[in-house]
Amino acid sequence: MAAPLTLLLIVAVTIRAALFRSSLAELIAERVEVVSPITAWKRVVEGLALLDLGVSPYSGDVFHETPLIIYMFHFLVDYAEITFMTFVFGALCVCICFFFIYLSLMPFQFRKQKFALEADRYPMDSLELIRSPKEMYYVPLKVAMFYLLNPFTILSCVAKSTCGLNNAVLALFFLSTIKGNVLLSAIFLCLATYQSIYPITLCAPAMLYFMQRQYIPVNFRRVSFWWFIVQYLFMYLGSLFVLICLSFFLLGSWDYLPSVYGFILSVPDLTPNIGLFWYFFAEMFEHFRLFFLCVFQINVFFYTIPLSIKLKEHPVFLIFMQLAVISIFKSYPTVGDVALYLAFLPVWSHLHRFLRNIFLVSCVLLACSALFPVLWHLWIYAGSANSNFYYAITLLFNVAQILLVSDYFYAFLRREHHLTNGLYLKRKDGSEATLILK
Repeated sequence: MAAPLTLLLIVAVTIRAALFRSSLAELIAERVEVVSPITAWKRVVEGLALLDLGVSPYSGDVFHETPLIIYMFHFLVDYAEITFMTFVFGALCVCICFFFIYLSLMPFQFRKQKFALEADRYPMDSLELIRSPKEMYYVPLKVAMFYLLNPFTILSCVAKSTCGLNNAVLALFFLSTIKGNVLLSAIFLCLATYQSIYPITLCAPAMLYFMQRQYIPVNFRRVSFWWFIVQYLFMYLGSLFVLICLSFFLLGSWDYLPSVYGFILSVPDLTPNIGLFWYFFAEMFEHFRLFFLCVFQINVFFYTIPLSIKLKEHPVFLIFMQLAVISIFKSYPTVGDVALYLAFLPVWSHLHRFLRNIFLVSCVLLACSALFPVLWHLWIYAGSANSNFYYAITLLFNVAQILLVSDYFYAFLRREHHLTNGLYLKRKDGSEATLILK
């Protein structure tokens, strides 16, 4: 499998290098679907200019990335090729991490299947749902391909969006979690939270995975349960405290807190994007703004509790669900965020027989991706449309994502039900039963 992966990496780097040197690079870097007010490279350059002049990059309303990002690029910006390779390396890092994540996950999945089979937990007619090693052999390569050759990922890389670096940190967190390294998992999750707040919701699936791996029962009455939570949170919060203090020592002030985290939570910049916030709050009366801001922001965090309760025995799928929820409901999403969780779809290829709307949702996502630049041109340049047209396609794109994620959630629960109760359900009179999940 090394040869196909190497060929894939060469093709991915070649495509990115060709686009980076073409005239399309500047056009892509301006697309509101690809970059946001937080991740745009143009804003990073303006922040670097302020830093070179001895002015705090957070003194205006331009730069909203974290201090570590700007100081990293302050070191690299004199070397244009190195800067480009930083973004390429970020994309490749995500791909390679995903590749090794699945390779690490395969023995764990087979071990769980083996224990279940030995305990006769599966009815005979559900054995066809069990995944075989042959079936799973090429899944890591498919995951790498889904990420590296995804147009969303390529566009983000060519636009030099810092979203790619955030994805790399999240992939490293996922890899260290699957490998069973508690300290590295807490550190990389801390880095991801430091970048954009929302990954804090991944604490729950990470802790559930480690508890499952270390045979710690999820029981509120057990001391071992609470002791592990305290240990993980201590490492996580301790790392976060170190990063925040390091940022203060680099800048000499706390200006970055309202400029980075206040900006993400209060959503003052209503530049159009593929998210749900911008149009709604552009039309909002000011005295209602705080209430609906809380309602919109709580979506990302609220679903963590019910999903963690329902999927406590399946923390890997819970991570996938949480990544999807973050990319849909965050305040400044880009297509790079969508590409991250789409790369996990080959991992759940065994759910395809239970998916209900996959063809329709795929067509809607493709159509919306094609219509984004068309409706933007009609609105901004041709003047023959207005913001309602662009927001309508944005809304449809997010509805399609929600349908996609909910369809996979339904398929996962249905497969688990069949594994426990049998694939062909019968009523008491012997006739075929219909399964309804509520």
